[in-house]
Amino acid sequence: MPSRRRFFVHVLGRSAALAASTGWPVLVRAAPAGSAVAQVEALFARADAIDHAGPTLNAIVERNPLALAIARAMDHERGQGRLRGPLQGVPVLLKDNIDTGDDMLTTAGSLALAERPAAADAALVERLRAAGAVILGKTNLSEWANFRGARSVSGWSARGGQTRNPHVLDRSPSGSSSGSAAAVAAGLAPLAVGTETDGSLVTPASMCGIVAIKPTLGTVSRRGLVPIAHSQDTAGPMAGNVADAALLLQVMAGADAADPATASPAAVLARRGLADLQWHPGALAGVRLGVAREHFGVHPAADALAEDALRTLRDAGAVLLDPVRVIADPAALGAAEFERLLHEFKADLNAYLARRGPTSRVRDLAALIRFNHANAEREMPWFGQETFEAAQSRGGLDSPTYRQAQATCHRLGWTQGLGAALRRHRLDAIVAPTTGPAYPIDPVGGDHWAGGCSQPAAVAGAPHVTVPMGTAFALPVGLSFYGAPGHDARLLQLAWAYERRAPAHAEPAFRPTVTLPR
Repeated sequence: MPSRRRFFVHVLGRSAALAASTGWPVLVRAAPAGSAVAQVEALFARADAIDHAGPTLNAIVERNPLALAIARAMDHERGQGRLRGPLQGVPVLLKDNIDTGDDMLTTAGSLALAERPAAADAALVERLRAAGAVILGKTNLSEWANFRGARSVSGWSARGGQTRNPHVLDRSPSGSSSGSAAAVAAGLAPLAVGTETDGSLVTPASMCGIVAIKPTLGTVSRRGLVPIAHSQDTAGPMAGNVADAALLLQVMAGADAADPATASPAAVLARRGLADLQWHPGALAGVRLGVAREHFGVHPAADALAEDALRTLRDAGAVLLDPVRVIADPAALGAAEFERLLHEFKADLNAYLARRGPTSRVRDLAALIRFNHANAEREMPWFGQETFEAAQSRGGLDSPTYRQAQATCHRLGWTQGLGAALRRHRLDAIVAPTTGPAYPIDPVGGDHWAGGCSQPAAVAGAPHVTVPMGTAFALPVGLSFYGAPGHDARLLQLAWAYERRAPAHAEPAFRPTVTLPR
């Protein structure tokens, strides 16, 4: 069974050759070609050995029964000289809160939606299929994207059970894009799509030792995503390296008349930058990076790795402004963000369920709460639905409480927060450790979350990239780059230039538990 890295190179190498022959951006390494059918068969065999047996990661919740047929069609088209796009025949996994209008379910991990498939593809899935991607299956997630109960367990859902971290099996994969991160880390697919409202892409990527991109809000259409909050929700790519993640983001990004956020100036700017993206080994020379010390202190080992990363950035010619304050009032921002999420969750989920129509047995949040009570033994064995109930008690999006929360988020998150820091110090980006090493899985006590750096970019709708920067006790830790909305391509250039100088990405060893370093 080849290693994860050999899978990345072998599968994505075909896209590099394809890009070179068609004029599409060349963002991945060249490697020997192989048929899409052979790749899908090999990945399914790897999933049998690693995901469903052996370490039993439980990352993939459902395989696409049409994957091999799609792969054969992509191979046939290639043989006829017909090329759809830069992902021709490349397998991609989707988080189980992204609609597919096929035989697979879209459930957000909940049994309430595990009855009939969605009626249509999400906008990003339409774009993946148009680019020739083979949708390999759906990945497990933290149920309802970690927005159901006060003691949520990352990587657990009623539909999929508990996903494990492939580096150390009794450690959390984090969430909510848990299965997507674990699957890519373990070589079950070269590419996966996750979603984020606040941290759900970057923290599992950090703890599983891969790359993730949370794009500017609206860069990728939200049509067909099971929502939390329209002010912050976005899908994003997860991959083994920056270039592969960027290629996936280029394909996913696009305007959509059904999602007004895709027409925002920042989203348009982001897509324009992605279309012109090029890699420059010297991209870090002369850039001004703010060091957000407020995100340090999650774990001393993560801080030590971050100091090494800062030295690497300085050696590459970056100018570090250290420290830079990004969050003016953490408590007030946190309270306003949560209030905004509660209001938008109620409104946005009700609208989504109404669009699902007969493909969902619940038609609104109130019915979902009743379903969970009626099925508590299966749905709520470890934690409850306090967050659901809090959201249900909120008013509409015209309420003064919601409007005040929105205004506070903009003021503290951007005007006096991230935006002020970037302007005051004339910064290209902010850098910080993404979070600490993975904590133990604890279904009784819930997540042992100690903190991270996802909030500023999440609240501001700004881009955020995490790249592995090393390991502590065999557990990966990521380095984050985040900055102004629309500047996704710039962040990717910086992250790519750092990745070239960073320690080699750690291969998962599927250890049963942590051990003392030797």
